[in-house]
Amino acid sequence: MAQRLEITKTYKLYIGGKFPRTESGRSIPLHDAKDRVIAHVCNASRKDLRESVEAARSSTGWASMTAYNRGQVMYRLAEMLEGKSGEFQQSLQVISGLTAAQARRQVEESIDRLICFAGWTDKFAQVTGSHNPVAGPYYNFTVAEPTGVVAVICPDEPALLGMISLLAAPLCAGNTIVLVASETNPVPAVLLAEACATSDVPGGTINILTGRRSEVLEHIAEHREINAIGGAGLNSRQRKILQEGVAENLKRVHLVEETNPDFSDTDAWTCPWNIEQFTEMKTIWHPSST
Repeated sequence: MAQRLEITKTYKLYIGGKFPRTESGRSIPLHDAKDRVIAHVCNASRKDLRESVEAARSSTGWASMTAYNRGQVMYRLAEMLEGKSGEFQQSLQVISGLTAAQARRQVEESIDRLICFAGWTDKFAQVTGSHNPVAGPYYNFTVAEPTGVVAVICPDEPALLGMISLLAAPLCAGNTIVLVASETNPVPAVLLAEACATSDVPGGTINILTGRRSEVLEHIAEHREINAIGGAGLNSRQRKILQEGVAENLKRVHLVEETNPDFSDTDAWTCPWNIEQFTEMKTIWHPSST
């Protein structure tokens, strides 16, 4: 009897609400904690990045929602993650080598963090904005608006909690996202894409690339349609590429310098000033009747 060979899955990218293959046709083997090949992931190219930015730029549905509605959608996305908690836990155990308890705790912290930022959507503007005192018959207000397209560079570990922590703040503010997943364990990002595709998140709001981040970092830095960059888990050379590349186009760059940041620090990672980093402050003058 002939022996049946199992089909090794190739995970696709997530761009504009769809799951395309990389235009380059390249893939990378994905190994488990015992160094066995268990799947393949697409190795995103410069063209894939460009198409992701175009999808994010043309997606206006997210920013045009009311803040309260964005909070509802983010809460629904957290519900979808809760429904996939078993798959997330399995990916963290098999690929990242976590124990069952460690994997479960990371999934729970990730879901809780997303819910936290869902609650911030219609509240952070009251914290970061202001009513400014002026000399004259005017009201002067400063309000927060989304920056635009934000590139999120995820750390290798923790693959899920690091991704959610970096993604939730700019998403909460109304920005659209181009996310570069963990190299060592991109499966949580793929599962997030599946949750986005079956939730109320408008297509193009979150776009997810997998593969070698070194091939796209320089292009992210140089791309003029990317308005801001957030990231963690980068070495000094990678941080330098991003920081030097944005000097000519005035991107906002917020990179965590610690090699192994503590994403479990709830106070640090749920602070509304993490949201403020991905907003633009708009000042409005209005005549006063007094």
